[in-house]
Amino acid sequence: MDPSRIAAISFDLDDTLWPFLPCLVRAEGALMAWLIENAPATASVLHSPAALRPYRDRAVEGHPHLRHDLSELRRVAIRTLLGDVGEDVRLAEAAFEVFFAERLRVELYTDVLPGLARLSRRYPLVALTNGNACIHQAGLTSYFKGSLSAGTLGAAKPEAAAFHAAASLAGVEPFQLLHVGDDWALDVEGALNAGAQAAWMVRHPSEAAPPTPGAAHGVVRDMAMLCDLLACPE
Repeated sequence: MDPSRIAAISFDLDDTLWPFLPCLVRAEGALMAWLIENAPATASVLHSPAALRPYRDRAVEGHPHLRHDLSELRRVAIRTLLGDVGEDVRLAEAAFEVFFAERLRVELYTDVLPGLARLSRRYPLVALTNGNACIHQAGLTSYFKGSLSAGTLGAAKPEAAAFHAAASLAGVEPFQLLHVGDDWALDVEGALNAGAQAAWMVRHPSEAAPPTPGAAHGVVRDMAMLCDLLACPE
């Protein structure tokens, strides 16, 4: 990694700036409770929030053209569930809003706000996510120049087009972009293959090991380490 070439930074969101699993568990729990109350026939199949997941898998398999739009895939999954048990599929939108409100409630890792404050004083920052998380709902708007999602772009990491769009939004060339994320294939390999640089966020070192030791990327365990790597002042 060459810090001297970096003129902007893009960030993955889920599991990079906050843990994703608690959001999903809470959102699916709220969705299940709402469905059982408002569409009682769903209780016959919703024995636990995990029972929602096969419906999402069916949506992914049956609608490959929606692979970049996770919100619409979730709506399709809810409509399929409602239809299967004979409930009104028009309830799907209200059910989705219950799910989405909880999905957007995130708890930042404690190092995120101090880190973004340091980095944003030096670099334009851009959010780049394959999901439907939102920097605005997370209270991070002031640190970012903008945000891009696979659903709005029609391209998802690790496609080069996603990283090139992030560089364009930041006002730099791809070779001047550093992308930071937790997923080796999507974030690190994707960024490197797109001509950008990458920092792999490994918050739990015991759970991950670089598939290709010695590759041209940085490895950081938190935002403070990233700031120090880039020599950002306090």
